[in-house]
Amino acid sequence: MNSTKFLTIFSILIVSTTALLGFIGSKQGVTVTGRLICNGQPASGVLVKMYEDGTIYDSKLDSQKTGADGTFRVSGTQNKIRTIDPKVNIYHKCNYNGLCSKKVSINIPKSAVVSGSGSNARNYDIGTINLANRFSGESTDCIH
Repeated sequence: MNSTKFLTIFSILIVSTTALLGFIGSKQGVTVTGRLICNGQPASGVLVKMYEDGTIYDSKLDSQKTGADGTFRVSGTQNKIRTIDPKVNIYHKCNYNGLCSKKVSINIPKSAVVSGSGSNARNYDIGTINLANRFSGESTDCIH
């Protein structure tokens, strides 16, 4: 078999297997709530995104902006064989005047993941976060 045929067959097998595993996996969901403040005031209009932290790439599960009171709720589901590994990214400009945004990532424990839809799950509340603080792993993000 020449290398072109082998690569074609191999590519088809990889794509088929990946698609099949997505259908075989169980539906899992997670819901995360919290409140964001900046220097004691509600941080309204802050972008909050929830991702499934993948090995090769992250899959976006939900995206919301905080309300006038700084609260948010993100929820998402995904079919996976293994337990999903959710994280929440917060993009803010609290005490920051740069062109981009500060990005804070918060890993959500696997214990917050439930079988089925995340919207029906119990809320995992990350509490009140003061964005004026410095966070381990905080970065600057221009494309979010």
